[in-house]
Amino acid sequence: MRSLLILTLQVASVFGCGLPTVPPVLSRVVAGEDVRPHSWPWQISLQSDSRGRWSHVCGGSLISSDWVLTAAHCISDRHNYRVELGKHSLKASEESSTVRMAATIIKHEDYNVLLSRNDIALIKLSSPVVFSDAIMPACLPDRDVILPHGAPCYVTGWGRLNTDGPLADILQQALLPVVDHDICSEPDWWSVLATDKMVCAGGDGISAGCNGDSGGPLNCQSPDGSWDVHGVVSFGSGQGCNVFQKPTVFTRVSSYISWINTVMTTY
Repeated sequence: MRSLLILTLQVASVFGCGLPTVPPVLSRVVAGEDVRPHSWPWQISLQSDSRGRWSHVCGGSLISSDWVLTAAHCISDRHNYRVELGKHSLKASEESSTVRMAATIIKHEDYNVLLSRNDIALIKLSSPVVFSDAIMPACLPDRDVILPHGAPCYVTGWGRLNTDGPLADILQQALLPVVDHDICSEPDWWSVLATDKMVCAGGDGISAGCNGDSGGPLNCQSPDGSWDVHGVVSFGSGQGCNVFQKPTVFTRVSSYISWINTVMTTY
């Protein structure tokens, strides 16, 4: 059984984790496509007030009624943050959405910005959210689980539709098959930048039009049909998420299950 975090057990009992009421439409598109509304209900928009108004800066995943998983590099001590949940369009006003301030932000204590090591953070919301068809938590994998090469996973986010282009208005999804660590760490791939606490996905070069949100999830379906968040978007080539031999690199969530549980039970 996958890890349903300690604090999620009671609040997720009605909706469960990783089982959208509206299932995603799965396809072989790697360039990015509009998602079915609310088919990834744990996807959140992390927003900062750095320019005098709230602006989308990163993605993330709801993992309990009051905790969100994202990347450490998304967080700056200079800014305040809030989380918008239940969103499909970043621009439209939607009855399904709700906003919570970031009450507590915990970056991994060993985060290394230069090497993107331990690029993971947790955000405690100012108050718990009520689960609905549009807002529900993701499941997390068991500790130290490693996905097989070629496992079909999906990255989601409002990332740029093309290099240096505008952010997507509608939430996007793209198929990114997992790349084995031994391949991803080869000299002509990501070499020593890819560690065994990361998971690579994409990189066959067939299409490179997708730019996923930093901090957003790598969603992988389990045999029972539910979805686990196996990765947190950390870094990529800058040219897309499926550039030849430069796959998107995610923080491997299964390497941090103990850390996640410790933070959630401490704060």
